[in-house]
Amino acid sequence: MKRLLSVVGARPNFMKVAPIVEELKRHPGVEHCLVHSGQHYDELLSGNFFADLGLPKPDVNLQVGSGSHAVQTAEIMRRIEPVLLDYKPEMVVVVLRWLPRLRPSNWGFEWPTSKPGCAASI
Repeated sequence: MKRLLSVVGARPNFMKVAPIVEELKRHPGVEHCLVHSGQHYDELLSGNFFADLGLPKPDVNLQVGSGSHAVQTAEIMRRIEPVLLDYKPEMVVVVLRWLPRLRPSNWGFEWPTSKPGCAASI
C-alpha cells in the first residue's frame, strides 16, 4: 500500500484538496493522511468548509493557530516533523498558499524514506 500525506492550512487550500481526497477514494491501494496546519482554526474558517466540501475530519491537526509569518512557519516545520517520521509517507502534497518556505523539498532531507520527487506543492 502506498502512503500519501496531504497538508492543508487555509480556506482556499481546503477547496484545492477536496478533489484530491475524493479521487483517492477510488484508489484502495493508497492510504491517505490528511493534516491540517491549524492556521485557520475557527469553525467558520475551517470546520464549515470541511463539512461543505465533504472532507473528512483531518487525521492530524497541528494546531499552529495565529502568529506572525515567521512563527507560523517555524511551528508548522516543528510540528510536522514527528508526523512525517511516524507516518512515513511515500509522497507529500502540500496545499499551503502563503507559506512558500514550506516547500516539501525542505522536509525530505531527514525522512528515512526520502526519495527525489516524493513531494509536491499545489
